[in-house]
Amino acid sequence: MAYATVYVGFAVPQLLRGASRIFAAHSALLVLRHSFCHCTANGTIKSKRKMDHLERTADNFRQEVISQAKVCGITNESETVKRLRLAIANKDFTFKAGQWVDFFIPGVSVVGGFSICSSPGLLEREGVLELAVKYTIHPPAHWIHTECTLDSEVALRVGADLHGYQEGKGKGYKMGTVKLYYSAKKTSELLFKKHILALVNAFPGKIACRFHITQQSSQICKELQPHVTEGRISEKDLEKHVSEDTLWYICGPPPMIESISKLLSNIGVPRNCVFFEKWW
Repeated sequence: MAYATVYVGFAVPQLLRGASRIFAAHSALLVLRHSFCHCTANGTIKSKRKMDHLERTADNFRQEVISQAKVCGITNESETVKRLRLAIANKDFTFKAGQWVDFFIPGVSVVGGFSICSSPGLLEREGVLELAVKYTIHPPAHWIHTECTLDSEVALRVGADLHGYQEGKGKGYKMGTVKLYYSAKKTSELLFKKHILALVNAFPGKIACRFHITQQSSQICKELQPHVTEGRISEKDLEKHVSEDTLWYICGPPPMIESISKLLSNIGVPRNCVFFEKWW
């Protein structure tokens, strides 16, 4: 059976880190479906206060390995997002696509939690992984944006939620498709856009992307124009993808997640087919 996956959101490292699994096997697709359970929920968002990362994920599985890592690259992906490239010291350190890391900073008591935006293959080939971190006043993110430098040393521990994890035993898997709707105020805030378009070109008919721009004042470059729509993601954009085989992943700030979740409900998408990250 073929499956379709629709990503809707402002941040898309999931697509990059999960691409290798989407086209592997049926069991890998099930991993994709449940890989976000550590930070996803279905239904209405309710939060009275902002919990710390360790408190929010206290019941989640952690690997025993805590590895030292050294910052070997810092890139400004946008005005508000930095991409860290980290050289991992421990050869036993491993992760699967879709997992996150506990991020320990010397001298900072608060532990960060960041999704890994590079593939396990990069770690195997080069001994590095990458994180994309948006600026906030939360101490770990603030440290990354204001104090972190090349050769800064940190420690990492991989975490994941294994609840509901299933390893498919079926055969006859047929390759599915991925459709990404990615919204930002302007094209300069479309993180990893070159990597996304490279995936679109590498898997024609299997990966497709639509960039939605809401506040662009300057002209959009020719490279992006065929993939850009002005305005917010709408019900009309998404309703054509509704089917019993489609899974929906939403990533973004709480108001956006609530809005898109309600939209999907209105067009008949079952709640158990909608997943969203809850990093707040």
